Amino acid sequence: MKTLRPPAAKATTDRAALLPLLGEVFRAHGYEGASLALISAATGLGKGSLYHFFPGGKKQMAEEVLAEIDGWFEANIFAPLRDPSDPRAAIAAMLSGVDSYFRSGHRVCLVGVIALGHARDEFAAPVNDYFARWQDALAVALRRCGLPAATARRRAEDAVLSIQGALVLARARNDAAVFTRALSDLKTRLMAA
Repeated sequence: MKTLRPPAAKATTDRAALLPLLGEVFRAHGYEGASLALISAATGLGKGSLYHFFPGGKKQMAEEVLAEIDGWFEANIFAPLRDPSDPRAAIAAMLSGVDSYFRSGHRVCLVGVIALGHARDEFAAPVNDYFARWQDALAVALRRCGLPAATARRRAEDAVLSIQGALVLARARNDAAVFTRALSDLKTRLMAA
């Protein structure tokens, strides 16, 4: 009887196509646990090819994955929240975008994974910046909805905290509905502004 093996990852020569693959390895194993063997299996590239694309090794890989995530959030979440045209629509779009990005609670936050791991200090600046800009952009939108500055900042902090906490609890309980409920409750609280 023949043993079935999972298909090998298809090797890619497109650097941009590598970043989502690397991101999933870091999500699944953390920065510390993402060995070159796991990265090689996910990308289909050998060690030499990986170092060709990322001469700085695993650290450069993680930096570029974090930058890609940051770019997505800047374009799809943060910038719309700072846009003065329709703050309520921007808040609703943020909640919808977050739901989509985190696959309705089935995908953990890689920035959060790094923030909680041993490599946190190594990536402190981009991790802090990601969360600070999210909170700041949401506070701007909430201010435009008429909330006082201190209340807007507190609600923005609570919102990011609720989203991140819901991701952790959904993962811990293996119940993505936790995330869905948290977003629904958060929408009610934020739209009451």
